[in-house]
Amino acid sequence: MPDLTRNLALSHRHQEMENQTLAIDMHERSDVGMIDLRGRANDKAFMKNAAAVLGMELPTEPRTCAGKGEIVVLWLSIDQWLIVLPLEARDKLLSALTKKLAKNHSLVCDMSDARSIIRLSGDRVREVLIKGCSFDATLPEFKPGTVRRLLFAEVAALSHFVEGKPDVIDLYVFRSYANYVWEWLLQTAHEDAGVGLFQAQDVPVV
Repeated sequence: MPDLTRNLALSHRHQEMENQTLAIDMHERSDVGMIDLRGRANDKAFMKNAAAVLGMELPTEPRTCAGKGEIVVLWLSIDQWLIVLPLEARDKLLSALTKKLAKNHSLVCDMSDARSIIRLSGDRVREVLIKGCSFDATLPEFKPGTVRRLLFAEVAALSHFVEGKPDVIDLYVFRSYANYVWEWLLQTAHEDAGVGLFQAQDVPVV
């Protein structure tokens, strides 16, 4: 049997970036594992066992995340989290969580190939982001650590605000929509498509 290889959804789009003039930098993150974890936040045994494996408590505040080392846990809902970590560490953590939570009402599932992660970075990331969604990404509460589900370019997505100054945002989309979202970003993040939201504005003649 031939060895299995892992292909990224956007691996065929990377070369074209050399000829693009974009207002931001963007690339698909590779070698990333994703584990979907479900359980009740009010279940003390579940929360304790999950924390024992992860080395940190699961975030319970809506739209937040927690991190330790190379592991980041994104809050998705009152009973769901997405654990993001290096792909090489996925299997070990998946096995440890499954074993530790065996007696708890919970679900642990590998979702590494279900989503693509497009990393957007630069001073004009927020400008590009608000072109495709209905919430105001310029608000002060949208800061590093914020996790938000959203309808982006008319498809379900998840945003994780990683860093600020310059802004770094990871956009999670289901793999089947990755190529469409990438093409959308190429068009709307192009320098010629800028709206100058964060730039000096010319004073109109009156």
